[in-house]
Amino acid sequence: MRSIPVRRVAVPLAAVLVALLLTGSGAAPRSPSGSGLSADLDRLLADPRLTGAAVSALVTDAATGEVLYQHAPAALLLPASTLKTVTAAAALDLLGQDHHFTTEVLTAGPRTGGTLGGDLVLRGGGDPSLLPADLEALAGRVAASGITEVSGSVLADASRYDDVPLGASWAWDDQAAYYSPQISALTLTTDSDDDVDSVRLVLTPDASPGRPAAVQVIPPDAPVRVSGRVDTSAAGGDNTVQADRRPGANEIVLSGSLPAGSTATEWVAVDDPARLAATVFAAALARHGVAVRGGVREGQAPADAVAVAAHDSAPLSALLVPFLKLSNNGIAEHLVKEIGRVRSGSGSWAAGLDKVRDFLQRSGLETTPARQVDGSGLSRQDLMTTSRLDALLRFARGQAWFPAWYDALPVAGDPRRMVGGTMTDRLRGTAAEGRVHAKTGSMTGVDALAGYLDRADGHTLAFSILFNNFVGPSPRPVIDAFVLRLASDRAVDPTASPTTGVHRSTHDWEAALG
Repeated sequence: MRSIPVRRVAVPLAAVLVALLLTGSGAAPRSPSGSGLSADLDRLLADPRLTGAAVSALVTDAATGEVLYQHAPAALLLPASTLKTVTAAAALDLLGQDHHFTTEVLTAGPRTGGTLGGDLVLRGGGDPSLLPADLEALAGRVAASGITEVSGSVLADASRYDDVPLGASWAWDDQAAYYSPQISALTLTTDSDDDVDSVRLVLTPDASPGRPAAVQVIPPDAPVRVSGRVDTSAAGGDNTVQADRRPGANEIVLSGSLPAGSTATEWVAVDDPARLAATVFAAALARHGVAVRGGVREGQAPADAVAVAAHDSAPLSALLVPFLKLSNNGIAEHLVKEIGRVRSGSGSWAAGLDKVRDFLQRSGLETTPARQVDGSGLSRQDLMTTSRLDALLRFARGQAWFPAWYDALPVAGDPRRMVGGTMTDRLRGTAAEGRVHAKTGSMTGVDALAGYLDRADGHTLAFSILFNNFVGPSPRPVIDAFVLRLASDRAVDPTASPTTGVHRSTHDWEAALG
């Protein structure tokens, strides 16, 4: 079983930065390629937490490609979310920084006065950032066009992409998790984090212990049913709230308890994203005085349907920020299917990944074998090498899209959520703070980091670290000590972890390891 990350509300981290035990303080600083570097890094990778684990690491000069350190760089290992660096680079190259996703409203039938004699179509354009407020605005434009009644249905059209909702080898027991959403060309998110196909449940405890907590569903018009209950417990107790969804249905089952005086928020991925979006849109139409007689159904718009309103997403360069900073799986998979649709006319994983492979080959980045079956790294069929990640890191620096890609990577120790992202609480207060732009990756038995370190001496290093198949305590402090050694030129004791804590409101499974 994989660990399920805590993503209720951001919990203040009580952990305090532990003092680093640095050895050799009287010695002259060594250059990053000095003879002591390899020995120091070898010692770090011999940490007992990695006993029996598979380990790969590669450090190069980002400008020259000079190898400064390597440990099994050709080993094929699970990359987890570091795979998103590949997906993001391919999307920028194949779609362009200015690419956007368009959601349309179309009429399918004749109009007589204010009555539409047919369906009103909500056609998805693959937008992973579509909000209820955007649907509200579209409903307002429909009303402004003079339509007051629809004799047919709100037709949910998700035909831009195929109808395969889940990636290869995604875990069946993750289907309710916000980080494992169903992928559809028509979907909805509830906030700026862009967690597609998810609803939020805000729970407020009762004034009296033992009484059920109140539950608010966001958006309130979502076609879900909530069963079970969360009991109010004494103030100061543990939050044990659990929210699950019955497979193949939209019944969300609650259990556990919530201490008095607190609140909790749960994100749950729902079944049938297109119906979710269309149902919320239908409710918005009603608020704007447009009556829909035929309810909501799913299908494809006829060829002669007429557009009456449209909404464009932010450009891809802007969507990269929540994608990489927060390690958003839904955006990753939308990008793969969009690549397939734009480049080959088929909005499928197979078509999109085929074009990603073409990009890698054309760019000379297939330095070692690898396997990519999704865009996010959620699948345990994905395999990557640090050698290939390093090739990508160095290649990207020469591309016109590099600033957008680089700026979207999480920044070590930066407390601003949309800057630090999944690196917010790592390496804070150290020589690496603010100098590391890197993509995290973690799932049960996997921890990884790949990116850049801007040293104080002006050198930029590219580094990739993959840890697989470990058990027991998380080896994440070893990764951070590894990076700190690259920044500080002095040996680091990984038992004095430079990690201040685990970010508890991140995306996919980034908070799974504590």
